[in-house]
Amino acid sequence: MTYGKSCGLAVMLGGLLAAAASGAAPARPNLVFVFSDQQSWDMLGSYGNPDIQTPSLDRLALAGVRFNHCISNSPVCTPYRGMLFSGQHPLNQGAIQNDLQMLPGNGTYFAEVLRDAGYRTGYYGKWHLYGGDRERGVPPGPCRYGFDDEFLVNNCTLSFDAAHAFYWDQDGRTKQLYNAWEPDGQTRQAMDFVDRRAGQPFALFLSWHPPHNWSGGHEGYSAPEDLLKLYDPGALRLRSTVPDTPQVRRAYQGHMALISGIDRAFGRLMEKLEERGLADNTIVVFTSDHGDMLQSYGWAPNHKGRAESISCRVPLLVRWPARLKPGTSDLLVGTLDLMPTLLGLMGLPVPATCQGRDTSGAILAGRDDGVEALPLFYLPLNWRGVYTRRHTYSVALHDPAEAPVPGGRETFDVLYDRQADPGETRNLFNDPDSAGLRGKLHAQTLEFMKMFGDAGLDCREIIRRVVREEDLPAVEGPLSRRPDGAEARLRGRPVDLLKDVVPAP
Repeated sequence: MTYGKSCGLAVMLGGLLAAAASGAAPARPNLVFVFSDQQSWDMLGSYGNPDIQTPSLDRLALAGVRFNHCISNSPVCTPYRGMLFSGQHPLNQGAIQNDLQMLPGNGTYFAEVLRDAGYRTGYYGKWHLYGGDRERGVPPGPCRYGFDDEFLVNNCTLSFDAAHAFYWDQDGRTKQLYNAWEPDGQTRQAMDFVDRRAGQPFALFLSWHPPHNWSGGHEGYSAPEDLLKLYDPGALRLRSTVPDTPQVRRAYQGHMALISGIDRAFGRLMEKLEERGLADNTIVVFTSDHGDMLQSYGWAPNHKGRAESISCRVPLLVRWPARLKPGTSDLLVGTLDLMPTLLGLMGLPVPATCQGRDTSGAILAGRDDGVEALPLFYLPLNWRGVYTRRHTYSVALHDPAEAPVPGGRETFDVLYDRQADPGETRNLFNDPDSAGLRGKLHAQTLEFMKMFGDAGLDCREIIRRVVREEDLPAVEGPLSRRPDGAEARLRGRPVDLLKDVVPAP
């Protein structure tokens, strides 16, 4: 198995050949990267959901490339964001679990590469990388990881309604109200950024918090009333892995209404690009950080952090009219691959620190091959696994009796054949006829662990070894017990601090 820089040369050659064929030097593309929070791949019309109303994102899918297999390698908020902006496994950069502070990149992170290449960078919305106490602004400096131009975030909050939704000002010191439903206010800021930067290369990142469950009503998925009215909860088709109850149906109605709201906001942002004449040479990306299980398998109230597709499989739509031919792709793409792949598409150097693949050459050529498997893992619940085009596998690295899983189904030992069982309702992990397949997937899992320096140590022990002693109260225990202003800083790179650990068998 290989992982890393395998497609970089193909990208360069592909770009040069395309430029030669057109007779013109390629212009520097802008980048607009939009991502929602907690939205599974099956929650878009373009992925086959007959109930959900997402016309703006469905138009993007028709005009760009729709990826059938985009995987959140570690399907929880902070680990995803750390991998997105660093291109590195959490054991390299420190974003192991929610509310840990990622280590500085020293020029090697996504926005730092863009900034140093002359791009103006803007970030709006949810951040969730500063660690510790969530009620803090992020000061200018290394913990903005290259977003040095415009940076308006709320770090992490669960208040989306117009009366409470807020962001920290550019200095990270003063709260400001959006005076609008949160995604609408954030999209307005992003559109203003486009207006100000239209004459120069820019990279805009917009992170919406919906459709994540939040502190509002409607089973935790409250949306503006006009959006809720789009859906009759009694008529919605539920996943086969959830109980059919009024409470679940209200949750589905609210979740889908939130998605229709961000779809509406996305449409306005696309209209702004058209208005400014930027649509053709702007790479537009829509994805999500991880899925929402929506009470599947009885694993409530938790929504993510598992290997099942509804937790780790997310939408990925990429449009670039100047270079990309519309269509669908079965190429396997993981979170670790997004930074090197997008830099490759933009013709920018991929830092040697990136641990994901640059798949831009395959995308430009319309190829689906070359990637056999993607790593899956979530260190806090101590499971590891792999995702292939057909199978999903994960294995627990602890005794469940010692570390019980919160919720209903207390196992991470899973093996699914998604071709025969798309809903992942039959766990083949202990099936004698699947023993050979399980052995192959387990070997791939161990190979990925070795590649990333992951010895399989229980996450509680990792935290004790890598977090500064004075910051442990900001990490251990529930959010309600964390001291005001608490940090969650690391002593250094986890892989360096864990070198003496003997790998798990």
